[in-house]
Amino acid sequence: MASDTGTEALARLAEERVDHRFKGLPPDAAGLTVAELTAERRNLFTDGFTTPVLALSAERLEHNLALMETYTTRHGLAFAPHGKTSMAPQLFQRQIEHGAWGITLAVPHQVWVARAFGIRRIFLANELVDPAALRRIAADLAADPGSRFICYVDSVRGVELMDAALSGAVRPVDVVVELAGGEGARTGVRTEAQCAAVADAVAAAEHLRLVGVAGYEGEVPQADTERVTAYLRRLVSIAAAFDKDGRFAGTDEIVVSAGGSAWFDAVADVFAEIPELSRPVLKLLRSGAYVSHDDVHYSKLTPFNRVPEEGALEPAFRLWAQVVSRPSPEQAFVNAGKRDAAYDLDRPVAHVVRRDGSERPAAGIEVTALSDQHLWLATGPEADVEVGDWVGFGLSHPCTSFDKWQLIPVAEADGTVVEYIRTFF
Repeated sequence: MASDTGTEALARLAEERVDHRFKGLPPDAAGLTVAELTAERRNLFTDGFTTPVLALSAERLEHNLALMETYTTRHGLAFAPHGKTSMAPQLFQRQIEHGAWGITLAVPHQVWVARAFGIRRIFLANELVDPAALRRIAADLAADPGSRFICYVDSVRGVELMDAALSGAVRPVDVVVELAGGEGARTGVRTEAQCAAVADAVAAAEHLRLVGVAGYEGEVPQADTERVTAYLRRLVSIAAAFDKDGRFAGTDEIVVSAGGSAWFDAVADVFAEIPELSRPVLKLLRSGAYVSHDDVHYSKLTPFNRVPEEGALEPAFRLWAQVVSRPSPEQAFVNAGKRDAAYDLDRPVAHVVRRDGSERPAAGIEVTALSDQHLWLATGPEADVEVGDWVGFGLSHPCTSFDKWQLIPVAEADGTVVEYIRTFF
């Protein structure tokens, strides 16, 4: 749970004043605190919100949080969802309340945000060699003996730089050797022999402690179930070999960690095969995109599509934009674009058209391109869309949806806004 300081920091978010920094909010809300605006329970469609406006579904958000809590509990997994997906401390806290062990992050700035809001267990899925950041980590660990910080190491050089930067640290920094997804993949050690060399360097370091192994199966080249499973079994075999060699003598538990948002079923299956080791094993899953899910990329890749009896995640984002031009029967434009909608993986998908308080499917409407502040819509003969209509779009890739909006309304199915999620990118 969040510390008292974290609880107070979360409470202060509600005291922030609504102003020009926050897109899509009602103009007449300027000057209100977020708490005051929340208490008004305004309707997203009728109470002054301006387009474009991104909203989260209250019901779908809660469904996704509960589903992954159930899933990880059923499979005996600890859970440290990747917080860089949202960088929203309110969602961090809700994930912790739904059983998360901690939060996974990628760079030092994200760590400072999480720590400021009371997150005491952090897994950094990156090698950290910046001296200033390491000194700050060391100071945080010294000031909070109950906190936990784990990060990757993937090179002897990195280990040496880390150890030098941590000179004088009161507590060692816990590290896991990162195994790469394969040749040509992203970060990580490529071979078992290189993994052992990095582990040897950690053993020789004064200020680091080896606690496990980790990786990211989403980077396996030409990923499919067979290749991903083979990679994860390599990861487990390295952990077992390290344990047999006595490399985890300095820790009370062994961390074995993986898990993006596309293959966590394979992670669950392989981690269930981990043999009995000399110490308890923390089987740490790190999937993060589930919290909002999406309408395109992860909807195709979600493990729940492969194992439907486990349940189903639901896309929680909807971007509302207004038709501002209808130059021909074959074309329309809305007032949202690259500044508002994720587009790095897939284009937004038109779902509904809203006019005079009623919604209907966005039949015959397709997003064909994005400008800075316009979506280009191709409209077929069946498309019923006019200037002034609101169009609701599903988005792809939550990681680049959250970062475009600093304060996101959370709306119930009837449009009642019950919360505002603050992001920090």
